[in-house]
Amino acid sequence: MQEEYKRKEERELIRKFEAFLKNKESYYFDEDAYLEVINYYQNHEKYSKALKACELGLQQFSFSLDLTMEHADVLVKLDRHGEAVDALATALSFHPNDPELLVQKGTIHALMSEYAQAIECYEQTLEFAEDKDEIYYSIGLAYQGMGDHRKAAESHKKAIECNMLNENALYELAYCLDVAGELESSLDYYHKFIDQDPYSEYAWYNLGIVYNKLTQYDKAIDAYEYAVAIDDDFSSAHFNMGNAYMNLLQYDKALNSYVKTMDLEGPTAETYCHIAAAYEKMEQFDLAVKHYQKATKLDNLYHEAWYGLGVCLSQKERWYEAIHFFNKALKLDVENGAYWKAVADAEFKTGNIISAIDAYMEASQLDPENPHIWLDWSYVYYEQGDFEKAQETVEDGLVDCAECPDLYYRSVVYLIEGGRYKMAINRLETGLMLDFDGHLQLFEFFPNLQTQKALYKIIEQYRKNN
Repeated sequence: MQEEYKRKEERELIRKFEAFLKNKESYYFDEDAYLEVINYYQNHEKYSKALKACELGLQQFSFSLDLTMEHADVLVKLDRHGEAVDALATALSFHPNDPELLVQKGTIHALMSEYAQAIECYEQTLEFAEDKDEIYYSIGLAYQGMGDHRKAAESHKKAIECNMLNENALYELAYCLDVAGELESSLDYYHKFIDQDPYSEYAWYNLGIVYNKLTQYDKAIDAYEYAVAIDDDFSSAHFNMGNAYMNLLQYDKALNSYVKTMDLEGPTAETYCHIAAAYEKMEQFDLAVKHYQKATKLDNLYHEAWYGLGVCLSQKERWYEAIHFFNKALKLDVENGAYWKAVADAEFKTGNIISAIDAYMEASQLDPENPHIWLDWSYVYYEQGDFEKAQETVEDGLVDCAECPDLYYRSVVYLIEGGRYKMAINRLETGLMLDFDGHLQLFEFFPNLQTQKALYKIIEQYRKNN
């Protein structure tokens, strides 16, 4: 009843304001009324009308800080950032130490990538601000924008010192230390933090993130376990624990963690995809398909789910269906080299050679450092008996993957098939130098005993000399 009365009052106020704009009817609006009108238009994304209300309100209440801040906010929504800064600067000339004005001005400078000015504004508020942790956190984000992750990390540490429960600062600190190459040193920081507050689930959680980035997955899981022991409803900790279990190839445990995440957060496309991926790794492809489909029903723009469907159907050798889903993923993420390669592989399996080659070409341009693209693309030509074209493709791959032994070994195959033995021996020696045991793959291509004996002779000679 009270809500309905408030809505009725709001509708009447907006009617009066619009009549005032249209017919210049003489209505008086106090400051609170202007703020209510502006808020209404902002909520309905009618920013031009909100701006008009701001301007009219400031004509009557020139020194209103609330109207000035709303005015700046509306100008930002209209992409008029410079005017917003000017409006706040004028207000600051009358109220130079107002923390809310300074924070808002700093935020707009940050949106304009004017990070030094943003930091200057934030720092001016530190003496007066109540939530100093949020100010330090904003300074940290500004330093991140500048690319100075070490200074950003120091600011986030100060935020945490002010408020140990600042989850955002704890998370960004781990990220900044990672980018700055100081993850190892951050372990000491988090352990000291935990010594002071052993019941901080966020500290344990971020310690888990650090261990995860250091590929110490067992320790990451231990840290996440502490986090969920403190707060069993900590869904992010359960989710990241699932990722760590996936990295340890413990797919059943990963699945349990993802299911727990969904119990806490409700179903999301991302969680369904991770559940599907766990089933996929366990080769339970029907269950994987079922969960990828659930992800697409929740969000049909979630391209990872369409791609996952294609992968599962490829495993079941349902190539045409796989191509259909790979193409759906590509429409949503056309610059994904992995998706183009998946299309290429499937097209090759169906005998669509031209389509496969076109897709491999796209994949190679988007992800030239992926040696599997060059290996599989060259194999298409090899299967057609075009050894020269196969060799040219490998040569192109070696431009970006010069340290990949598999490309050198594959080059040996194509050169021998093309009768270019001297160059084949040179490539074989390079392959042996990079990965001696990798030479075993050659014999999959050469069942002929005479050729195998010749290769063994060269390989054994290399072994003796090295």
